Amino acid sequence: MSAVSLSPRALYEEVAELLRQRIFKRELEPGSWIDELKIAEDYGISRTPLREALKVLAAEGLVTMKVRRGAYVTEVNEKDLADVYHLLSLLESDAAGVVASQATPVQLRELQALHDELEASARPPKQDRERFFEINERFHMRLLEIADNRWRDQMVADLRKVMKLNRHHSLFKSGRIEESLAEHRAIMAALLAHDAPVATQAMQAHFRNGLEAAT
Repeated sequence: MSAVSLSPRALYEEVAELLRQRIFKRELEPGSWIDELKIAEDYGISRTPLREALKVLAAEGLVTMKVRRGAYVTEVNEKDLADVYHLLSLLESDAAGVVASQATPVQLRELQALHDELEASARPPKQDRERFFEINERFHMRLLEIADNRWRDQMVADLRKVMKLNRHHSLFKSGRIEESLAEHRAIMAALLAHDAPVATQAMQAHFRNGLEAAT
């Protein structure tokens, strides 16, 4: 593998992002050992920025550091997943309630446009699961931006990184994309109706059903 050309931003941040994407794409499988020498050679870097990058990923929960054994891609067990979904449900349902109460017509149109893209990505016969993942995350993150609480945004961003370690197992289950889409319709309807309690409940149901599909 030829050396990757890295951008001028902090080298360890660039390396962390490259490794993060490899983990999300399953090029580095959960539970697998991270060969620091090989990766440093592949990227044409020393082990110092690589180790700094691994510290970043460890803080995010994507990498587990084991004494005298090195770094491993984190394996998410059922309790871990339940804990992550529980917190996401609390944080994102609260955000949905805020958006239902406070969003402007322009902001609601933005969410509706993302929802329409989500519908299109799930439409057979050309159902595009990877695009569904991408638009789904954009919808959730835009909803959080509109709710405008940077502390919540940071917590959700970190939790969603851990959730991605298991995402293929949930949405790839038969019928789950269709169920998820129906849940999004309910969320969107409550947002457009400015019904905060229903928006909150719809988001909670979305995460509750997502956890059931993921375990």
